[in-house]
Amino acid sequence: MSMESMTIPLLAGHGNIICFTTTRYGSNREILCREMNIPEERLFVPCQTHGSEALIVDEPFLALSPAGQADTLQGIDALITALPKVCIAVATADCVPILLYAPDKGVIAAVHAGWRGTVLQIAWKTVRRMVSQFGCAPSLMFAGMGPCIGREAFETGEEVVEAFRLAGADMQQILDYCPKTNKPHIDLREANRLQLIETGLLPEHIETSGVCTYSSGDFFSARRQGIQCGRMLSGIIIPNRVSNPVRDSRRY
Repeated sequence: MSMESMTIPLLAGHGNIICFTTTRYGSNREILCREMNIPEERLFVPCQTHGSEALIVDEPFLALSPAGQADTLQGIDALITALPKVCIAVATADCVPILLYAPDKGVIAAVHAGWRGTVLQIAWKTVRRMVSQFGCAPSLMFAGMGPCIGREAFETGEEVVEAFRLAGADMQQILDYCPKTNKPHIDLREANRLQLIETGLLPEHIETSGVCTYSSGDFFSARRQGIQCGRMLSGIIIPNRVSNPVRDSRRY
């Protein structure tokens, strides 16, 4: 990992895509776009609201004015595209950034999964959108999760535990109680990994960085630094054309 960014080896091993997660030292969009050889207007980050809405970035979306694009990105927490030379990314500072790649159809996605989005099953919904819209096969898909807050650091209230329980999460796998404080701790990585497996992704096709944003000074952490801290970008791009038409830009 460099001081500016890191990659996800499982995804990076595919020559058809480029993926990255910036550290707190490397979120300069101009530099990122220059390294990817795209203009800044081809880098898209949704206006995240901790929901579960996914948007397809297609030719009609690109044809919108900058104001129209900005309006369309409101209330979106996941982006999907099959267009080349379009970088889709999400901004995080403890939440889970998930990057998806379907090599059978040349489709990519970037997902922002905070605890609320995880409860709303945004990872599951995004994969299902890729299946319904593009015909992607989950068993052939690959997923990478960037740095996020770890189980040990993510202390929650009982209301969060109840939200996960009501959503049908496997509490035995994602919930611990700290022996010292008796406070609940949720494993967001594992919760999202289980969602991806439920959609049909193979466990060996899912990689997590293992880096805790709260514990590492190389990354922004809203819990450690406050909500006004900076954000890392986790993005993915198809640098060259892959044959697969996009049908529309409707949300999930």
